[in-house]
Amino acid sequence: MALRNILKIGDPQLRKKSRPVTEFNERLHTLIDDMIETLVDANGLGIAAPQVGVLRRVVIVVNNDGEYLELVNPVIAAKSQETVGAYEGCLSVPDERGYVERPQKVIVKAQDRNGNAVTYNLEDMAARAACHETDHLDGTLFVDLTDQLFTEEQLEEMLSEENED
Repeated sequence: MALRNILKIGDPQLRKKSRPVTEFNERLHTLIDDMIETLVDANGLGIAAPQVGVLRRVVIVVNNDGEYLELVNPVIAAKSQETVGAYEGCLSVPDERGYVERPQKVIVKAQDRNGNAVTYNLEDMAARAACHETDHLDGTLFVDLTDQLFTEEQLEEMLSEENED
């Protein structure tokens, strides 16, 4: 396993559409293992292959139990009507957050590293992460879904002022 470089906003690779995975081999397994190691090192909740410079439909999402879900060719098959807004961040957009509405629950259909079909019912933060990471596969970043970006300091200040009211 190896740490991969996380591409930052402005890199044109992040705006490209990823191709489906068709070969479930050792190369894919290495990519997945490297993505998990990179995600752990970055202390994130999810990562998509385009963020490490690979235009393939592969994402890793941390579920609500802290497990790493390996999603190959993922599709958000269903979304709850109920949405939840939160200040979202991204490993490719360091030190900035933006308010994004996402479904509270999703059903994700994908394949595992060996090509077997998997389905996950995700909610709350895991549902948010699955939506965020699958957006990356189509070249969409959370900055495209928010009206304003905040630094960590601005957000902390704004939230502390709201709590004082």
